[in-house]
Amino acid sequence: GERSANADLNLNLNRLSPSHSPDAAQHSSTPTASTISIETKMASLQLATKARHAAYINPVPTLYRAIAKELPRVLTIYDIDLPVPEARAGIRSLFQANAHIKDQRILDMLVEKGYMELEETLLHHKQRPHLLRIFEGFKHSSTGADRKKLGMESTIEEQFARA
Repeated sequence: GERSANADLNLNLNRLSPSHSPDAAQHSSTPTASTISIETKMASLQLATKARHAAYINPVPTLYRAIAKELPRVLTIYDIDLPVPEARAGIRSLFQANAHIKDQRILDMLVEKGYMELEETLLHHKQRPHLLRIFEGFKHSSTGADRKKLGMESTIEEQFARA
């Protein structure tokens, strides 16, 4: 499993290394910091790249299944106290929001973006509030700078509440 994949990766890295010689192998059998750094970069998930190269018949359901499969793990990693079916419903709503898209190029782009989001989530490149926003949706219809904009017909209470 994982050890054989790391061993294969290590062998391939050693073959690619220009400074690798039989004499160097005799002097040091422990990997250097640069080798470990390369290993971790190359052994990262790379889900989007794998998805791009795989010829799926139905890429959207395949992405949804991949996300649904990792959902319990993500909820545990980020310590989100949300039942899996409820989190899955939040993910499903994101997919349904884009159900009207028929252009294959846009679908491919969205599927690849979905795999990248999944990969970033699994590699801890996100924070807990980012995921809560996805699972629970936006609680306020106006967010950010839109919240502070006032119309011409705004009342004194709205002007006071905007601050």
